Formats: sequence, C-alpha cells, structure tokens
Amino acid sequence: MPTLRRFSIPACLGAAALLLAACSKGETGTAQAAPPADPPPVAVVTVEPRRVVVTDELPGRVSALRTAEIRPQVSGIIQKVLFTEGSEVTADQPLFQIDPAPLAADVEAASAVLARAQADLLNANLKYERVQALSATRTASAAALGDATAALAQAKASVAEATANLTRRRLELAHATVRSPVPGRIGQALTTEGGLATAGGATALAVVQQLDRVYLDVRQPSIRREALEDMVASGRSEEAGTLAVDILTIAGKPYEFPGKVLFSDSTVDPGTGSIGLRVEVPNPYRQLLPGMYLRAKVPSAVYPAALTVPQQAVQRDASGQPQLAVLGPDNTATLRAVELGPLVERHYVILSGLSAGETVLVEGQDRAEPGRPLAPVPYQPAASSPEG
Repeated sequence: MPTLRRFSIPACLGAAALLLAACSKGETGTAQAAPPADPPPVAVVTVEPRRVVVTDELPGRVSALRTAEIRPQVSGIIQKVLFTEGSEVTADQPLFQIDPAPLAADVEAASAVLARAQADLLNANLKYERVQALSATRTASAAALGDATAALAQAKASVAEATANLTRRRLELAHATVRSPVPGRIGQALTTEGGLATAGGATALAVVQQLDRVYLDVRQPSIRREALEDMVASGRSEEAGTLAVDILTIAGKPYEFPGKVLFSDSTVDPGTGSIGLRVEVPNPYRQLLPGMYLRAKVPSAVYPAALTVPQQAVQRDASGQPQLAVLGPDNTATLRAVELGPLVERHYVILSGLSAGETVLVEGQDRAEPGRPLAPVPYQPAASSPEG
C-alpha cells in the first residue's frame, strides 16, 4: 500500500498537465478561427440642393409708425379732457374741449358783417341798374355810370370778404374741439381742465402714437447695401418686391410676426461705414413699444440651390484646410478638400468640391480608414434642439 500511494501522486500531476495543455491548444485554435468583425456604423447624409438665405443679425430701436403731437389751433381755456390716458383712440376722436363761447360770439359778429355787406351789394346793384337805364337815353353821364359800376364791384368784394371771414370764424369754433388726427395710443395729458391752450404754443397738449405697425431702425455695413437692393429688385424674397426679416427680442426669443425692409438711407456714416435700414414690423398686440431695442435678421445673401452639410461633418487637416469624408459606392470613405461658404443654422454652404447626390459622413469619421468598408445609417439631428 505505501508503494502504490507514492507512485499515484506523480501520475496524477502529469495527467493534469497534459489535460491543461490540450485545453490551451484548443482555445488558441478557436481564437484563430474567429470570423472578421462587422463594418462599423457611420451616420451619413445625402447632399441635395436647397435654397439658403444668409442673414446678418443687427440691433435696432423701435419707433412708432406715426407720432402726432396734439396742439390747439385756437386759444382759450380748456373745459374738458375727453380721453383716458394710455388708451387707444381713433382718428377724429375728440380729446380736449376749449371754451367755445368767445368763438361763437365771433361767428355771430362775422354773420352780421356779412349781412350788412349783402345789403350794401343790393343797394349798389339797384343804383347801377338805374344809372345804366338813364345812360341808355343819354340822361346820365358816362362818369355817373362809371361811379355806379365801381360801387357795385366794391360791394361784391365786401360780400366776398365778409363771407371768407365768417368761414374762418366757423372753423375756429369747430377747432374748439381738439381731435386726434391719427388712430393710436395716447399718452399722458400734458394739461388739465382750466389750463390755457395757446395757438402756436411750444407745448403739445398730448401725444398720440400709432402702434399697430412699428418701425425698427437698424444700421448695416454699407457693403451689404448693393446685395440687399439686388435681392429686393429681383424678387428673390418670399414676396415679390419685399424682403422678409425675422425679428428677435432683446432676450433672443423669436417674434411672432416677420418684418419687411422698406428702404435704406442714402448717406453712409463716415465714422462707422454703416448705413441706416428701416424695417416695418406688424404689432397687432401692442407688444412692441417705441424705444425698445430688438434684433433683426436681415438677409445679406441668397443661394437658390446651395449644397449644405451639417457643421460636424467638416474636418480640417494639419494645415487647416476644410475637408469632408465622402462615401463611395463600395461603402468606403475618402477625404476630399472643399471650399466652405457661410454657416447658416449649423450647416455649412459648400461652394466647391462637392456634387449633388453624394453621401457625406457626419458622425463616425474616425472609423473611416482607407479601404475599410463602413455601414452607413441616416444621420439624425440631436433631438435636444426644439428650435431647430
């Protein structure tokens, strides 16, 4: 028994070593026989031409479409203020009532003067007819006829003068009620009941601003003026003859209604090299008030059939030259140098080096090795940009 136990232990160790070697050899053979890995996936886009508008984001200040200073045309004591401060008023709405009594008395006096002038005209006409009849029978002299004719003409002139004076007095009486010349929002009353309204005075009684549409005045580099006028003239805008402008609040939020370019100044600021540009903006809810600062995205260039790629598709070589990874028919990628245009909404306009219908890698360019097949999948923009 002791002899068997002594020889059984080495035998067991040898058998274990042989078994381990066999297992190791089997695993090595399995690893060497593994199939090749699948082509790595890459996100791609197929380039198609589309219309691209390049814009300049410019700051500007809001002004009212029309501003009317309410001034009296006759002098007198203000009896009533006929509006609520800060309210909307209509055109021809009464705003102030000036005491009409002195003006009504002037109308009566002018009416009396006209009646007297008309009586004088009647008398002069009768006298002229008598002298004319006597002159026909050679009873009255030519001098008498001349005097009667002159007196009749003078009486007619007096009637005309009295009529014009009465018309003026009636206008003054009508102007005792001060009305708004434009619709809009009226501000603070700058005088109260009992105040003195003076015709031709330096101080207005109130100010009315029309705000259903407003102006946004911005300044643009003068070098952009020619391109802007070409776009308007050629009708390359949403509406022929106009140029749509997107508006942003000072906080960067988009405004509901787009504006349109009306005109640009004819003088360039010598200090800044910029030129004024006026944009008309709808304001139906009166959100925009004069004096506010906004930003306008003014078109500066239009590409009717531009080729664009997402910003992350563009790579640069060691010298800074932009390039794209273009997928071929065999699903292998090659790098190609391109010329970049402006960046619009996170997409580069490609000016040269790319053709319509070609497929460009957007994500996974690091997996594109020369001659290595790739598995293209459609590029999906990030869902975290609700504005896009």
